[in-house]
Amino acid sequence: MKVWGAIFLVIIGIAAVARAAEKPLEAGRIVDLQHKVNTRVLYYLVNTPVTQDDPYYEVAVEIGNTVYRGVHTPTHRGDTLPEEWKPAAEVQIKVEGRSFSVKRRDGSQMDFTIVKRIVKKTGSADTPVEGKK
Repeated sequence: MKVWGAIFLVIIGIAAVARAAEKPLEAGRIVDLQHKVNTRVLYYLVNTPVTQDDPYYEVAVEIGNTVYRGVHTPTHRGDTLPEEWKPAAEVQIKVEGRSFSVKRRDGSQMDFTIVKRIVKKTGSADTPVEGKK
């Protein structure tokens, strides 16, 4: 019984360390917002393609001297971005690997997949340098 108690405490300790290692939100701003559509072919009817438009959002955010461009595909067709998100709006952002999250006013977060990173050169006025994808 003591062994199970020790194992339980070790698991709780590891979970606490993992939770503490979570990246904090950083202050940033929205640079650009675009609503786009992917058109895909569902099937062909007498050599005529029947298509469907799948909406998605492309958002560029700036943290320090780096601009992250990401895409978000809404779960439902009617889902939109929050009204307060406009270019130059201040937001809280968390970058993790190949994605970033932007905090909404209600406290929830919207996730974006990074498609491009642009690092601005230091010492120059807004001259971007292409970064890794």
